[in-house]
Amino acid sequence: MARYRVAALSAALGLALSSFSNNAASTLAFTAPSSSRFTTKSIHRYAKKSSSSFSMSTETETESSGSTDFNAVYVAKQGGAGVKSASEMMGVKGNTRSLGAPPPRPPRGGKFVTKGGVTIDANVRPLRYTHGDIDECNAVDGDDCDLFVSPFFENGGEESGLTWGSEGAIERLVDLLDHRRGALLTSSYEFPGRYARWSLGFVDPPLEVSGTGNHCKISALNTRGQVLLEPVMNAMNELLADGTLSDVTLEGDIIDLHVAPPAEVGSFSEEERSRQPSLFSVVRSLVDLFGYDSDENGDLQLGLYGSFGYDLTFQFEPVNLAQERDPTQRDLLLYLADELVVVDQSRNSAWTVSMDFSYGSKSTMGLPHEGTTSPFLSFDEYPNNAGEFLARDTPVGDFTKSVDRAKEEFKVGNLFEAVLSQTFRKPLSNEMTPSRLFRQLRSRNPSPYGFFFNLGEDEYLVGASPEMFVRVEKVDNNDYRPGAMRVETCPISGTVARGRDALEDAARVKSLIMNLKEESELTMCTDVDRNDKSRICEPGSVKVIGRRQIEMYSRLIHTVDHVEGYLRPQFDALDAFLCHTWAVTVTGSPKKWAIQFVEDNERSPRCWYGGAVGLVGFDGSMNTGLTLRTVRVKNGVAEVRAGATLLYDSDPVGEEFETELKASAMIDAIAALGESEEVEDNVKPVPVKGPGEGKSIILVDHEDSFVHTLGNYLRQTGAEVTTLRSGPSTLRTIQMLVDDGKKPGMVVLSPGPGNPTYFELSKTMALLENNQIPGFGVCLGLQGMVEHFGGELGVLGYPMHGKPSPITLTESGQYSDSIFNGLPETFVVARYHSLHGIRDKIPSCLDITALTEDGIVMGIQHKTLPYAAVQFHPESILTSPAHGMTILENALSFLSNGSEALGMPSDEEVSDHDNDVIHEFDGLPVATLKSMLKERGMSSHGTKADLVMKISVQQLRAEAYKLGQFDLATMTVPELREMKKSLGVKGTASNKSDLVQLLKNCL
Repeated sequence: MARYRVAALSAALGLALSSFSNNAASTLAFTAPSSSRFTTKSIHRYAKKSSSSFSMSTETETESSGSTDFNAVYVAKQGGAGVKSASEMMGVKGNTRSLGAPPPRPPRGGKFVTKGGVTIDANVRPLRYTHGDIDECNAVDGDDCDLFVSPFFENGGEESGLTWGSEGAIERLVDLLDHRRGALLTSSYEFPGRYARWSLGFVDPPLEVSGTGNHCKISALNTRGQVLLEPVMNAMNELLADGTLSDVTLEGDIIDLHVAPPAEVGSFSEEERSRQPSLFSVVRSLVDLFGYDSDENGDLQLGLYGSFGYDLTFQFEPVNLAQERDPTQRDLLLYLADELVVVDQSRNSAWTVSMDFSYGSKSTMGLPHEGTTSPFLSFDEYPNNAGEFLARDTPVGDFTKSVDRAKEEFKVGNLFEAVLSQTFRKPLSNEMTPSRLFRQLRSRNPSPYGFFFNLGEDEYLVGASPEMFVRVEKVDNNDYRPGAMRVETCPISGTVARGRDALEDAARVKSLIMNLKEESELTMCTDVDRNDKSRICEPGSVKVIGRRQIEMYSRLIHTVDHVEGYLRPQFDALDAFLCHTWAVTVTGSPKKWAIQFVEDNERSPRCWYGGAVGLVGFDGSMNTGLTLRTVRVKNGVAEVRAGATLLYDSDPVGEEFETELKASAMIDAIAALGESEEVEDNVKPVPVKGPGEGKSIILVDHEDSFVHTLGNYLRQTGAEVTTLRSGPSTLRTIQMLVDDGKKPGMVVLSPGPGNPTYFELSKTMALLENNQIPGFGVCLGLQGMVEHFGGELGVLGYPMHGKPSPITLTESGQYSDSIFNGLPETFVVARYHSLHGIRDKIPSCLDITALTEDGIVMGIQHKTLPYAAVQFHPESILTSPAHGMTILENALSFLSNGSEALGMPSDEEVSDHDNDVIHEFDGLPVATLKSMLKERGMSSHGTKADLVMKISVQQLRAEAYKLGQFDLATMTVPELREMKKSLGVKGTASNKSDLVQLLKNCL
C-alpha cells in the first residue's frame, strides 16, 4: 500500500507543484529495491517487486546474432568499363554537352545571312551579373563597372525600383509578363551531364506562330514583325507550291494558311511519318528560313520559343476524336524573339542579345521594341464567369470508373499501361497574379524546366516541370560523322516522397530502387522511348546511358533513365520531337491505343497538359520539357491537371487519390498567393524549451570514436554538456561538483572498446548511486549497468559492427515513462558491439525494454532508480536522427534527479484522502481498471499495480485541476507534453491547443 501511496501522490502532484510552487525538495536517498522507502523512480516504474541481486560476473557466452547474411547481395568488384555517362563524355574534346544551357561565354554577335536570305545583325552586350550578395561590379575596378550595366528593357532601371544587373532584369521580366507577351525559361536544378542552372527570357516578340488542327496563323506583333512578313510569306508560298499547304493568304499583319491533308497511311514508310504535312511543316520552313551556323556566328539562342499542346500528337498519329474542343483552343504557340536576356547561374555570367533583321530594302534597325499591353484580369472581371463554377472536370468517384475500364483493357492485352488525368480549377483574385504564382513555384519547386509564358488572349502557362521531353544538339566528335545531331531524353517513372533528412531520403531511395513495380514502369517507358528513337536514329546509336538514376526535388524523389541516339542525316530535331509525341509517362503503351483510350475516357481535352514547352533553335538544336506540374491560367481561372499511371495492379480509389495528391501541391501554391509575400520573412520561430534546458550533463568518454556526436545530440536538447575522459580523475571531478552544490543533472556513459571492467564502470555507477545522479548508458554503458547490478555479459557469435538491425520494444519498453516513449514498436538501429547482456542473466531490478529478432537485449531501464541504457548507437546515421533524439529527450525527461526534480512530498505529507483513492482503485478488477483508463484516453497496458497507479494519478490530478491548482492554458508546451507523457494520454497533438484539449478530455 505504501508504494501505491507515494507513487500516486508523486505523479499526481509532481508536475503541478514543481511548476507552480517553490516547495522545498525532500531528500529521499536512492536505496536498494528491497528498501521499505520508495523513490521517485519507484513511482514511475510502478513499484514492481524485485528479487535478490545477481553477483558480478566476468563470464561470457557465445550466442547467435541472427541469420542475416550481410554478404547475401553479390557486389561485383571486376567487370567492363561500362557505357560512358553524359557527364563523362563532356570531358571528351569536341564532345561538349550544353546541358540545355546557353554557351559558356557571351557569343560574338555581328552580321550574317541566314539560309533563307535574311540578314541578322546581332548585338551582344555584357550584363552585370548579380545574384543575392554576388555583384560582378565588386570584381572589377569602379571605372569599368559601367561596362557591366546594360539596361535590358527601355523605361526600366531606376523606375522599376530594381538594381540593374541580371537579377533585376529577370525580376523586371517576370513583372512585365503579367501584361505583355513573352516568355521566361529557367533551370534551377543541376545534374551532372544533364542539367545546369540558367535563365533566358524576353517580352514583346515581333512574330507569333499559332495553330490548331490544320489551321495556322503567323502574326506580326509590332512594326519589327512587319519587316519579316515578306520573307515568311515567300517561305509559305514554297510550301504551297510543293503541296504541303492547301492555301496561304496575307491579310494585314497576319499570314493565314491551311496544311494539306497527309497522304494515306500505307503510301509512305513509317520512317517518313514525321515528314508528312502538319503544323510542324510550317515550323520546319521557318527554321530553314532563319537557319544559321552557330559555330560560325555564335550561339545566339535564336529560335522559336513557346508551347506545344497535347493535340499535336494527332498530327503525327491520328485517332478518333471523342471530346468537344473549345474553338479558341490553340495547339501551338511560338514566338520569334529579337531581344533576349541570358543569365548563366552556373558560371556567374550574363548578357543581352539584340537582333535586327533585314530583307530586301526593309530593316528593323531603329524600330522600337514594343508590344500591346493587356493587364491580367481576375475571375470576377470576366462576365462569362458569372455562371456555375466547376472546381474539377471529373466528379468525385468517377475517376475510379475509368480505372476499372482500363483494367479490363489490360486484362485482354489491349493496353499495358495508361495515364489518365483530371483537371482541378480555382478562381483567381486580383492579387493572385501569374507573376506571383511563378515566384511561388520557383521558390518552392526548383526544377530543370521552370517556365512562365504569357500566350496572349488572357492565357498564361506557369510551370516547374522535372522531365526533359526532347533535347537535340550538334556533337562534333562522335562515332558516326562530324557534327551529327544527338537526341536525348530522360524518362521519369518511379516516385517516392522526400524524407525528413538525408538519412531518411537514403532509406526511401533504397525502397524505391528495390520496388519491382516501380522498376517495371520505368522499364516500359524507356523501352518505348528507345523504339521512338530507333525510327530515325543511326543503327546502334540508341543507348541507355543512365539507368534508374536518382533525381531529388523539393518534395519528391524520382528514378530516371537517360537515353541518347544520333539522328540519321535525313532527319532533324523536329523529326525527333514528333516521333516522341507524347511520352509514355503521360500517355501509356502501346502508345496509339493508349492515346485513343485517353481520348475516350477523360472528361475534357488536355490542352497544354502532357505536351511540351521550350525552344526550337534556328541552328538545328532543340530543348524542350514536358508540360507537367503546370498551372494554366485562362480568363482568371487557374487550372491544374494531374494524372496517374494505371497498371493491371492499380487500385481505383488509390489512383484517384494520387491525382488529387499531385494536384494539391500546385493548388496549395495558388492558395498561398492570397497571403502576404513577406509572411515567411516576418515569421520568427518560437523557441521551444527542450528537456535538457537548464540541466548540466557529464558525458564520460570511454575512448570511443562517436562520443562527440553523442554530445552534439545531447546539446540539441538544450543541456550543457561537459565531456570527461574516463578514469579516477573524472570520478573525483564529479564528486567535487556534488560537494560544491553543482551536482550534474545526469551522467551519460559513452560507448567504448573493451569491457566494463577495463574502465571500472562499476565504480562510476556506485558514485552515481551514492550521489543520487541519474545515468544513461550507450553500448558499453549498458554493459556496465548490467554487470553493476549483478547481471552477466556474453559475446555475440557474429560481431555487429556498423550493422543495421530492427529492434522491437517489449511491454516495459512501451510504458509511458520508457526512454522509448513515442517511438514505433519496431524500428531500425545501428549496432557496434560484440558484448551484450545475457537475457536470462539480466537482474530482476532491470526491465528489458527492447530486443532484437533473435533475442539480444537492446535496452534496459531500472525499475526503481533513474538508470537506463541502450545496446545500440542512437547518434549513428543508421539510427533515424528523429528516433535517436527522442530516446535522449526521454532519458532527460524521465530519468529525473529523484525527489529534487519533482518536489515530491515525504511519506509523512501524504494525506488520508490519497490513501483512500488508491485503496478504492486497488479493490477494482483489472477489466474495470482498463475500461476506465480507455474512457479517459489513457494507456491501459501493464500489471494491476500499473493500472491502479495510472488511474490514481489521473484522479488526483483531475481533482487538483478542478481546484485550480494548475492551469493548462498557461502552461508551456514542454510542460504540457511532460504531463501527457506522465499520464500516458494517447493521441497526437500538432499544436498547443490540441495538446490542452487532449489533457482536458483526460482530466
